[in-house]
Amino acid sequence: PFEGVAWTPRPPQAPHQGCFTCIAKPPALRQGSPVLSPSSAVYLMESKSCKGDSLRPAVPCKHSVEKKTMTNPTTVIEIYPDTTEVNDYYLWSIFNFVYLNFCCLGFIALAYSLKVRDKKLLNDLNGAVEDAKTARLFNITSSALATFCIILIFIFLRYPLTDY
Repeated sequence: PFEGVAWTPRPPQAPHQGCFTCIAKPPALRQGSPVLSPSSAVYLMESKSCKGDSLRPAVPCKHSVEKKTMTNPTTVIEIYPDTTEVNDYYLWSIFNFVYLNFCCLGFIALAYSLKVRDKKLLNDLNGAVEDAKTARLFNITSSALATFCIILIFIFLRYPLTDY
């Protein structure tokens, strides 16, 4: 059964390399493996084609593997922020542009809303948030001033200046 396999004596145990946790807890013996007494002078034999031990499996230190992957990453995954949460106020800007375009503020709000959509497509989250704030400001200003003007027109229509 062992034809063609070259057997060599195993060299004396070298000191373990790895972290203290792995050195302090040696790997458990396999089920059914023979137990050798410390006084026996028999070398453990291993095959040249096999790097593992016949009694203990060759387990690398998991802690040193974790350190290596933490300091030298091999795979980089870019995670883009979720740009769907940035509101572009597009419909409000169109309404202000068509109906309440006080001093072209609705047009400016619409322009900033379109800039927000473009920056969301380019994954520029910070620029999209800043332009969304500006579009909201112009929409609020346009809506408030246009509503104030409409209320003033209704007041002057109800109570003309000739009555004063």
